[in-house]
Amino acid sequence: MKKLLWITGAGKGIGRAVAQHYAQKGWHVAVSSRTQNDLISLKEQTKSLLGKDLIHCYPLDITSKESYEEVYQKIKSQLKIPDQLIFNAGTHIPSPAISFSSRIYEKLMTVNYFGTLYGVETVIADLLDNNKGHIGIVSSVAGYRGLPNSSAYGASKAALINFCESLRIDLDKTNINISIINPGFVKTPLTDKNDFSMPFIISAEKAAAIIFKGMEEKRFEIAFPRLFVSFLKLLRIIPYFIYFRIVKKYTNV
Repeated sequence: MKKLLWITGAGKGIGRAVAQHYAQKGWHVAVSSRTQNDLISLKEQTKSLLGKDLIHCYPLDITSKESYEEVYQKIKSQLKIPDQLIFNAGTHIPSPAISFSSRIYEKLMTVNYFGTLYGVETVIADLLDNNKGHIGIVSSVAGYRGLPNSSAYGASKAALINFCESLRIDLDKTNINISIINPGFVKTPLTDKNDFSMPFIISAEKAAAIIFKGMEEKRFEIAFPRLFVSFLKLLRIIPYFIYFRIVKKYTNV
């Protein structure tokens, strides 16, 4: 078998587009999500498109370590140890302070943060034993600084950024690569629910091409779109009193 990617959250949105893009490049792709029907439709659509059966379906509950282990063992025995892994699955729930609920924070940390950590925990021993591999973790530019109604989502994504930075340092003397993927606004079923302006929004297909290129180049941070990211990174280094004024002006809060 040629190169193999394992990607979570592959049923819809960015994950689905990434899976198809890798398949178009000749990769075999093990796809996981909670909803099996989404995976089957992805497999059939990609096979119809390419005339090749490169998508392999593995339903997964990312909130369960046992589910991760069971699926990973199937992938290893039926295919092989993946060359690349992209932990992409995640969700978003608005968390305005005026209706504060710790349940939202618990859910988003369980799905976005621990749902990724369980995946890393599942594969890291094999990667270390073989001294090779590449892990991509999808976070968000929302993890750069606090944004309106996003204290729960932003915190879960900021945790992933910090996690990846530490992981990159700890694995520096190995041949295991770490990439943190920080998208801005991407048109997906999740962002279709937003009722606010989304500047510089791009298609999931364009996002997938950027992610593939960044992973191939082994970049630590893969962030896009560039202009939006540059603006948000500038906000990370300015004093708080300026930052809060800018946020208030552009978000009408």
